Amino acid sequence: MAASAGFAELLREHLGPLGGLALRRMFGSTGLFCHGVMFGLVKQDTLFLRVDAGNRADYDAEDAPAFTYRRAGETRALAYRAAPESLLDEPEALRRWAREALAAAHRVARNRG
Repeated sequence: MAASAGFAELLREHLGPLGGLALRRMFGSTGLFCHGVMFGLVKQDTLFLRVDAGNRADYDAEDAPAFTYRRAGETRALAYRAAPESLLDEPEALRRWAREALAAAHRVARNRG
């Protein structure tokens, strides 16, 4: 399920200062993009942010679950982990985690190219 209207509005309000923010429905979820780079997604009003070696320890410390989906009878995980719920009440901290997720997305894109 994609982000509810209220959750999407909260994300726009808190993450708007990053600049170039866009929320797009995709595959039953909502993708979060900054200047065209996907750094997060929302499923059932849970925010998941992009993770790589540069920011994984923060999510490990929170025991944050990975974004998963079912395909061909198998559960698959993507490199997105649930953001701590407390961040939704702390806009500055949320933006800091989002900037780290965006940096991870850029690193992954550079390594693929």
